[in-house]
Amino acid sequence: MADPILLANNLWVIICGLLVFTMTISVGFLEIGELGSDLEISLLKTMLITGSALFFMALVGFNTAFAPTINGVIGNPLYTGLFLGGSSTNISGLLTGAWWSQQSTGLTIGTYFLFETAFASVTLALVGVIVLRKMKMQAFFAYSIVYFIIIWNLPAAWIWNPTGWLAQMGMADFAGGLVVHGAAGAAGLGIILQIWREERKRGLETSPQVPVKLNLPWLTLSILLLWVGWFGFNPGSVLAFNNEAMVAVLTTFLAAAAAFLSVMFFRYQMTKETPSLIYAANGILMGLIVITPLAGFVSPLSAVVLGLLGGPLYLMGEKWFGKFKWFTDPVGLFPGHLLGGTFGVLMIPFFAQKAFVSALASLTFQNGSLVPPSLPDGLFFGGGVSALNQLGIEAYGVVVVMISVFILSYVTSWLISVAMHGITMSTTKN
Repeated sequence: MADPILLANNLWVIICGLLVFTMTISVGFLEIGELGSDLEISLLKTMLITGSALFFMALVGFNTAFAPTINGVIGNPLYTGLFLGGSSTNISGLLTGAWWSQQSTGLTIGTYFLFETAFASVTLALVGVIVLRKMKMQAFFAYSIVYFIIIWNLPAAWIWNPTGWLAQMGMADFAGGLVVHGAAGAAGLGIILQIWREERKRGLETSPQVPVKLNLPWLTLSILLLWVGWFGFNPGSVLAFNNEAMVAVLTTFLAAAAAFLSVMFFRYQMTKETPSLIYAANGILMGLIVITPLAGFVSPLSAVVLGLLGGPLYLMGEKWFGKFKWFTDPVGLFPGHLLGGTFGVLMIPFFAQKAFVSALASLTFQNGSLVPPSLPDGLFFGGGVSALNQLGIEAYGVVVVMISVFILSYVTSWLISVAMHGITMSTTKN
């Protein structure tokens, strides 16, 4: 791999992957920042997630997500064998060449594996924000095994694998509005449904709420690290070091800033008081979440508009999800990640511009890409009937992925509950 461009691509994606890996631990910092410094167990949980992701994705999960698919449904689990080819010296892309779908970018197995495994890791960290003080750690570990082999992998195989059935239909999701954020929300719903069933069996009429106990230094540190980590999350998803990666930097950071200002403004209009740090933090996060599926498809101005829309969306979501008493969501998985991620995916047919999409497609689509070459201009940019058709594809993909992940997550949680005589702790601390 003497080509300097391919070397630069691999170096860029490795660095971005490392930034994404920091985000898993940063979610632990976020939990401590919002729920109190007595929850150091959160850091252990995020370390467990990182270790499990690396082990089980290498075992077979990387294949089930990113190897050539079987009928567009799941990657061939035996494509490289276990543990990325085991001790074999002739696996294409390991010692020479590139991963099968990344011939044009030159990404090796190692580079692509580390980058995508970081995404899988942080997605489970998002799912896991609803299990503190609720779910047994051993039950969560058992869940992570299934998660990194099948639950996370199916949406990735369907949308991010160029042979996946939704990718073949033309669905786009740049960096994971659905594969990461929306699917994390659906997986979390599956877990909390099983938790609620067990709580009701103990005679509870409402789910014990995990209280917010702000620790401002931890909260500030977590948002700083997550914002920096998103530099790897979205720009890294270009999978090459080029001008389009820098566009993704701009759209990501502008959307975060716009959503921060939007949340603060609308929260002030609601209460006539200066919003607290938790709203500042969630405003930044909402902007980062909303732009994730669009970061490589839109202009900087569109990113600002999307960020501004994210403010009232988050506040309305927080109010609506807060009405439910059968679950607790103190870190905002549902109003932030589930709502923001799916909203962002559905905005692709409105805000996408061919010029930005083409910059990606010309580099990567020939041998596999996250970007379907037929992605049209959005409705706001003259896309017309083609954009409406794209909206139908995106909406269909959202429905199918959300239902599938929810069912897989619930069934997994139920089976673990049967095997372990329940997944919840015997008592819930408040």
